[in-house]
Amino acid sequence: MDLPGKLQQAPSSPGIYIMKGAKEKIIYVGKAKNLRNRLRSYFQKSASLDERKSKMVVEIRDFEYIVANNELEALVLEANFIKRVRPKYNIILRDDKNYPYLKLTVNEQWPRLEVVRRIVKDGALYFGPYVPAGSMWEMLKFIRRNFPMRLCRYNLEKPFRPCVQYQMGRCLAPCAESLRTEVDREKYLDIIDQVRSFISGDRKELLASLHSRMQRHSENQQYEEAAAIRDRLSALEKAWESQRAITPELGDMDVIGLYRENGEASIFMLFIRNGTIIGQKDFFLKDLGDMDITELMAGFIEQFYSKDMLLPPKIIIPVAARLTTQGEWLSQRRGGAVRFVHGKGGPGSKVLKMADENAFYSFNKHKETRADETLLRIKTLLGLSRIPHKVGAVDISNISGSEAVGAFILYEDGRFMKDGYRLFKIKTVKGIDDFAMIGEVVGRYLKNIQDSDDGLPDLILIDGGKGQLMAALNAMKQFDLPVEMAAIAKARDEVPRRKSVIRREFERVYLPGKKEPVYLEPLQPSTHLLQKIRDEVHRAAITYHRKLRSKRTLESPLEKVKGIGKTRRLLLLKHFGSIDGIRKAPVDEIASLKGMNKKVAGDLKKSIGPGTAA
Repeated sequence: MDLPGKLQQAPSSPGIYIMKGAKEKIIYVGKAKNLRNRLRSYFQKSASLDERKSKMVVEIRDFEYIVANNELEALVLEANFIKRVRPKYNIILRDDKNYPYLKLTVNEQWPRLEVVRRIVKDGALYFGPYVPAGSMWEMLKFIRRNFPMRLCRYNLEKPFRPCVQYQMGRCLAPCAESLRTEVDREKYLDIIDQVRSFISGDRKELLASLHSRMQRHSENQQYEEAAAIRDRLSALEKAWESQRAITPELGDMDVIGLYRENGEASIFMLFIRNGTIIGQKDFFLKDLGDMDITELMAGFIEQFYSKDMLLPPKIIIPVAARLTTQGEWLSQRRGGAVRFVHGKGGPGSKVLKMADENAFYSFNKHKETRADETLLRIKTLLGLSRIPHKVGAVDISNISGSEAVGAFILYEDGRFMKDGYRLFKIKTVKGIDDFAMIGEVVGRYLKNIQDSDDGLPDLILIDGGKGQLMAALNAMKQFDLPVEMAAIAKARDEVPRRKSVIRREFERVYLPGKKEPVYLEPLQPSTHLLQKIRDEVHRAAITYHRKLRSKRTLESPLEKVKGIGKTRRLLLLKHFGSIDGIRKAPVDEIASLKGMNKKVAGDLKKSIGPGTAA
């Protein structure tokens, strides 16, 4: 590839550039105000690149670019591209879930409260995000006990009999026709206003409103109603005591704390709404090298906020950086201004310090987890050369060789990494040969991953015994990769001959070059972890196999007949009622249908087989 010549052709326009390594693999995606200048900066001898980018440049074999109208459009393109392709030299967050929110449907006649993970511009009120979700579910329980509003999703267009929630005094039952007067609706909407104030954290407003109502009921000698509000006030005060309130003056903001050490970093986020912490989330980032802190923060913000989120007007960051384009992007998405504020020295310094401290504790917790102790035990038990922080596992599934599939799963940092899972249809093996199938799956996986050190496991665990292990090792011979391998076999009535050992079932692990397996002691954390990984890959393989088998079962024989498309297929089934009815029908009758002819009818009869004509 003539990179210098291609650099000359690059436009001086905004856009994104896509760096490619061996075999056209995308290794980095970036954005630029001027594509030509930015691309040239990577290949000039005088370029002052950090260690990470210098390593990347060595791997570059080609590049592409996409022109954008402006920097903002380039940022959106870049964020979407990185999220889809996940290049090894970009910051990648292993967090593909949308967070939970509370949705108050004030756009409905009788509003209700529900949990959602998508924010839609439908006129409803959204609150959140709640991460982790425990506090949200506790809030819902509290609302259910103390605010008599409906939480059901029933269609109220037609009235029906109230449920037990009405009998318990936990719902005003707008489902009942007799409880839909204007007075009832005004009372119901008053409850909705209280719920909104409670979720929003508008304490003064809610307390003042409830005290006023209690006083009014008491003066009107409506003592039961006054007592109910008094109990609600008491419950509210207890609930607010348990909330982590900072100060209402801070309003709504996200706070990003950071701790870095030896090319790794921990980011800790606080979600503050109306001065109260409603959620928190931590991220652990690896292989950062000496990346500039502004680039790190910009990359994190672009990846984190690319998902569907309710954005605050202010984001406190731990670096004095001008993230102008990112601010414009988030402001556009929010429909109002979003400002980045360096928290040190300002009103956000207290919460930034809290976030930074939590990032530090999160970093150390990640590095010194209990899982590491278990992994260290596995290293010693199996005689591995290093601690298997990243463990892959392989299994296959088939019935007499039919619909044979393989699965690879990845376990890292104490959890299964779903974005590292791979599923394979067996292509080269015919009939029943489990060993060959294992070999194919391992070979195909290693072939795809050999160009990316980032995804390479420390240990690959094969579900099976000696035969499966030998097949996997043979498949690995053609690759010079620093991966260790073992096979875990299910328990059987056999133990090593030792005194004082009672005969019972043991799981066992086979290792390369070892005649005897390693027997796994029951009830040990190391045994449980290896079993857990083996069971997960077994589940993944079986699930994929069943999916393919089910798909094949649901396929109509008509789909395999040349000349029979969707329209003709529906026509035939509608006229004859079933495949068996088509088999029994004479060729002439089939050919007489609109859109059919004798040739297609004949091909159809040959394909699905003859039947006895009615």
